[in-house]
Amino acid sequence: MYGKNALLGAAVVFLALCTSGGVLADTRVGVAVLDITPPLGMPMAGYYHERGADGVLDPLFCRALVFEQDGQLAALVALDIISITRPLTDAARAGVEQATGIPGAHVLISATHAHTGPELSQRSQRSEDMGGKQTITVEYTESLPGRIVECVRLAHEQLSPARVRYSTGWCDKLAFNRRYYMRDGSVGWNPGKLNPNIVLPAGPTDPEVGIVYVEQPEAAGPTQSVATYVNFAMHPDTTGGSKFSADWPGALGRVLASYHGPHHVTLVGNGTCGNLNHCDFFWGWPDSGPFEQHRIGTILGGAVFQAYKDLRPVAAGPLRVRSELVELALPEISEDEIAAARQTVAEVNSDRGGNFMRLVTAYRTLNVAARKGQPHQVEVQVIALGQDVAWVGLPGEVFVELGLALKKRSPFALTCVVELANESVGYIPDRRSYAEGNYEPVSARCAAGSGEKLVDVAARLLAELHAEGSGT
Repeated sequence: MYGKNALLGAAVVFLALCTSGGVLADTRVGVAVLDITPPLGMPMAGYYHERGADGVLDPLFCRALVFEQDGQLAALVALDIISITRPLTDAARAGVEQATGIPGAHVLISATHAHTGPELSQRSQRSEDMGGKQTITVEYTESLPGRIVECVRLAHEQLSPARVRYSTGWCDKLAFNRRYYMRDGSVGWNPGKLNPNIVLPAGPTDPEVGIVYVEQPEAAGPTQSVATYVNFAMHPDTTGGSKFSADWPGALGRVLASYHGPHHVTLVGNGTCGNLNHCDFFWGWPDSGPFEQHRIGTILGGAVFQAYKDLRPVAAGPLRVRSELVELALPEISEDEIAAARQTVAEVNSDRGGNFMRLVTAYRTLNVAARKGQPHQVEVQVIALGQDVAWVGLPGEVFVELGLALKKRSPFALTCVVELANESVGYIPDRRSYAEGNYEPVSARCAAGSGEKLVDVAARLLAELHAEGSGT
């Protein structure tokens, strides 16, 4: 078996609040945690060069939160890995349905996007070249659906009456847009510390911290809490190196557990952070390395603690789930571009050169070519709890502009927009950014306008579920 496969925490929640009070009633919640740390030597994901893990800074986990209301069931799963593949999701959902009775379509599986986690098989040609075809990677990937099933089963087994509340906090000056307008008129990407050629960021951030808080019935204090689901938008690429780490989502969980107690489980659903990271290029101090996740976990943890002061019960309404498949067009590529891409990859893999952006372009081209003209069919998933809280699962690294637009259009008081959910088609920029170029749009495997299409579908599903919950 890979990892310790040990249940570190499973507990739950809450009191059926009085139905006449206008809040959720007859709600049960279960939570569980399972260690999924791979063996040493496993190829690691996140970069354009191969590296193998030579140690463990902190373990990687699968965390599951199961809701039941009036016989309806839904599960949220967060994994400390780089991304999710469609085969992995399909296998896990089928197993969850068989083991627990939770409909597979009611399971949202997301990745925190840790860049110090394992490579997976069947992600892309780049990941295959970075160790995805190795036996150890294939075996680990094949083991993941079973471990997701076990984690959800344990959470389902722990279903108990629960008290569920929500809040929104604020944490600015922690995440930064990593695209910048430069003095030469171009748009730069991660342009370097104190670069005098930076004019201003080319886009916004999303400082909102979404919180869903679960505690035991008639809880008298923070030690009766069971779980906090946190939705915040920022790339988890702060640690680097060749040791496994859950990065800042893991550090945040340790900060909250230091207050609530070791039983407390923190699930992180990463927001739309395709163009956001933690690097403040106007600040000279270093902000990468094993120490950085602790600084971030402390700051973000402080925002969560502040938001706890404004926790309020979720307004009454049924638990409901809806998904829709959306067709995304491919970028246009030529036969000459395909030939050049093959040559670039061959040169780089034989140590004959090739700069970073050439490699980015090459792998994008080969991934698109491999689809043989077939557009992407991806899932947009929405889970609504009562009349106040909804989760939206989107299938890739989504630009923050798209997440902000979706939140603005949502009728729910708290909308947790979760990227890298159920599958990934890579970067999904907003339409404007395609014209501005550089790393993310150049590497995008879907055509301009794809992100706006996903937002339109998600906004419609949110509106439908909100109306359905209110009986209108």
